[in-house]
Amino acid sequence: MKDIKKIVIFGTGAVAAEITSQLEDSDWGEKAGISIKGYVASDEAGLTHWKEYKYRNPYLGNFFDYEIEEEDYFVLALGNYRVKRKIVGEIKAKGGKFVTLIHPTAIVAKTAIIGEGNILDPFTMIGPNVRLGDFNLLTSQSIISHDCSVGDYNFFATSLLCGYNHIGDDNYFGIRATTLPEISVGNRNVVQAGMIVDKNVDDDATVFYRYKERVIAVPKEL
Repeated sequence: MKDIKKIVIFGTGAVAAEITSQLEDSDWGEKAGISIKGYVASDEAGLTHWKEYKYRNPYLGNFFDYEIEEEDYFVLALGNYRVKRKIVGEIKAKGGKFVTLIHPTAIVAKTAIIGEGNILDPFTMIGPNVRLGDFNLLTSQSIISHDCSVGDYNFFATSLLCGYNHIGDDNYFGIRATTLPEISVGNRNVVQAGMIVDKNVDDDATVFYRYKERVIAVPKEL
């Protein structure tokens, strides 16, 4: 019989709801031997969101009051990298362990190296020779193509990295954001939805279109 891995989800908001749905509204959790033990949070909103999303498994309370057990594996259902970094430190200080969640529809190349605490949602792709760091979140249909190097605590919201990209830490890539091949993106950047990154980006920048074009359709004269 397969050993059951009991996970404690840190967070009760939208990210937690997506992870919960993927595990419980399909047979992924059962086949992978993953069981949700419950949810913890670090603020009063945790209980509010737990009630809002009507989770089946219990709210275990404030993390700082929670006694970590040997069987526990943590999943960070958080989007904000600053909060994630702080919480990872707190969990490790209490002896907690993390698990990487890779949905069965994800395609991960055998030569890819995947770090700790990552979340790969349905239909994500990790190409050959990719190096993916720790605690990255890839939402559905995100793609990291061949020979890319990605750091830690990045959020990819249905985004595409083309080949030979170098991505630092703590970046946010909006919906359908795309990088061209051989592009470097530093740390703590925000790439807005729909952007095509065709130049290297340093640190602490926001990539967006300064102007929006208005397309006017003129009917052809008969």
